[in-house]
Amino acid sequence: MATTNGVKECVPPQLDNLLKLDPYLEPFQGEIKRRYNVFKSILKQLETEEKGLDTFTSAYKHFGIHVDPKTNAINIKEWAPAARAMYIRGDFNNWQERQYPFTRDEWGVWRLTLPPLSDGTPAIKHGQIIKLLIEKPDGQLEDRLCPWSRYVQRAEKSNTYHGVFYNPPADKIYKFKHPQPKKPERLRIYEAHVGISSWKGEVATYENFRVNVLPRVVRQGYNTIQLMAVMEHAYYASFGYQVTSFFAASSRFGTPEELKELIDEAHKLGLTVLLDLVHSHGCKNTVDGINMFDGTNGCFFHDGPRGYHDLWDSRCFNYMQREVMRFLLSNIRYWLEEFKFDGFRFDGVSSMLYHSHGIGHAFSGTYNEYFGLATDTESFNYLQLANYVSQTLYPESITIAEEVSGMPTLCRPIAEGGAGFDYRLAMAIPDVWIKLLKEKQDEDWNVGDITWTLINRRWSEKNIAYSESHDQALVGDKTIAHWLFDSDIYTHMSVLAERTPRVERGLALHKMIRLLTYALGGEGWLNFEGNEFGHPEWLDFPRAGNNDSYHYARRLFYLPEDDTLRYKYLNAWDQAMNACEEKYKWLSATNTFLSRRHEGDKVVVFERGDHGLLFIFNFHTNKSFADYRIGCGRCGKYKVVLNSDSKSFDGLGRTSDKQVFLTEDIKWDERPFSFNVYTPCRSVLVLALTGDVN
Repeated sequence: MATTNGVKECVPPQLDNLLKLDPYLEPFQGEIKRRYNVFKSILKQLETEEKGLDTFTSAYKHFGIHVDPKTNAINIKEWAPAARAMYIRGDFNNWQERQYPFTRDEWGVWRLTLPPLSDGTPAIKHGQIIKLLIEKPDGQLEDRLCPWSRYVQRAEKSNTYHGVFYNPPADKIYKFKHPQPKKPERLRIYEAHVGISSWKGEVATYENFRVNVLPRVVRQGYNTIQLMAVMEHAYYASFGYQVTSFFAASSRFGTPEELKELIDEAHKLGLTVLLDLVHSHGCKNTVDGINMFDGTNGCFFHDGPRGYHDLWDSRCFNYMQREVMRFLLSNIRYWLEEFKFDGFRFDGVSSMLYHSHGIGHAFSGTYNEYFGLATDTESFNYLQLANYVSQTLYPESITIAEEVSGMPTLCRPIAEGGAGFDYRLAMAIPDVWIKLLKEKQDEDWNVGDITWTLINRRWSEKNIAYSESHDQALVGDKTIAHWLFDSDIYTHMSVLAERTPRVERGLALHKMIRLLTYALGGEGWLNFEGNEFGHPEWLDFPRAGNNDSYHYARRLFYLPEDDTLRYKYLNAWDQAMNACEEKYKWLSATNTFLSRRHEGDKVVVFERGDHGLLFIFNFHTNKSFADYRIGCGRCGKYKVVLNSDSKSFDGLGRTSDKQVFLTEDIKWDERPFSFNVYTPCRSVLVLALTGDVN
């Protein structure tokens, strides 16, 4: 414990380790210590004032509307500090306004107990519509949904949602049967949206995903699913990012019990399940959201300009307000405990970390940007708390930050003064690929720049690499497949159709782009559903601008199952990449050596992993190279383990999958050994060491 100006200072116990990893952080250790001090101070307050973290994060068990299992009385507890009065009404009392008034305590918490009926049953029946009636500071009465609602539904012939009393009989509550998997050492993530996971023009269900999509994810070789848009959102076209009910699993896909069954089935299949968690902002809706819940601009959010996100047209949380902290940290525990999610992808972390929300902020990478006044350190402290809750209560849980600025320490342990995330998304990578496809001719691609983007990440802070995600699939943008195949994706993807130069190029580069990103770009891999086989349609949710059409809010999973279509080859390549990673485990390797980035030849060569895994990419548009010398770090015999030019992946078959290569004691590209290969244009070979040569 250090002392500064007579004030005790709590130093992160492993700060020295952080500074050894990155000496450039030395001038900023004072700010790192300050942030850590605030974090520890909050924990101490929760321990002394809230009976500890366990009790504090269990608030979802007593806030909101609950039935006492012993008496069937209904206990209701809400926080609305500025409200003048509060009532509950609904189907159960014919919507009478002031029949059931709440009482308020000094902290702005309102309570009400509804005794059971004369027959001993709860006063409100399962499935009945209910709402809270709030008397605002100006005396007006307005209906609100309970912020802790477990289930809300869209009102008939309306665009707004109403609260539903969720109290199913005991025999209808899903009971988990399968243990949760241990935290995977290497994440291969299948990013998916339940509602679009069908070929039909409709909102697909949890049941459909469980029955039809989970087996596909397993067949493709992924070990993790990241579910989007689960937290309830009134506007379907928001893709789930305008959350209105933070504790409610979206009813448009089914019931909470059906979501639990989906997750349990995923666990049975060995899959880890992550939730796309939106704590970066909240929807502005008042009728069916938590905005202005007590009749003021504050309550859950900052009052004034700080409480508004102009670009997203949403509200920004006041993270250090005790009841907001209780609400959000309990929300984390709720999804981990009640639904057995295995962790989270935190949405919009960059927006949280900066007072500008990153709008118009071109991050240069200088450390002053991260440790100066531009940073919203209250949000940083909240993220520390969020990760601490996950890691302390559920040590096997995983957290991923959607963060583009590259803030140092974000993915370092809290004990070092970091935020505690396991991974961050490598968000710069998709932008590079789209920019190349959109603005550059193939012969002008700079392989040095491409590979630099892929390896340019903070040492010892793990990244999830991806060549494209849901962002690139949305209407207004184009997927990599769209950029490559253009209109031929609709007319020439049949194996019976002409193999046009555009199709030839598209097939080759789609495979190469994905594998180069996968193999070099991070310590995890992510794919958005459908992109694995070059889905031919973008993603557009029903909205006024498309006459509420569901035509593009779907995934055509039958395409790769059709033997007459070339999508099956891209799908097979995706399976093969995952199988190769599973066998050779390159994502967890730290010994990557990039030996060749030849601009004239457009050849990239690198080694990664403990199995002598050697990647040889030839991005040249028309030049194939015979007897091309490749350097390597280990001597021995190498075999082909993955070949994009193989006919099994709709390649041209210019190289044999059966070839082996014997190293020579010739130094090459700063490597002690080398050998010659034939590397066809627009192809990638992956070789693995099969044995040492004496």
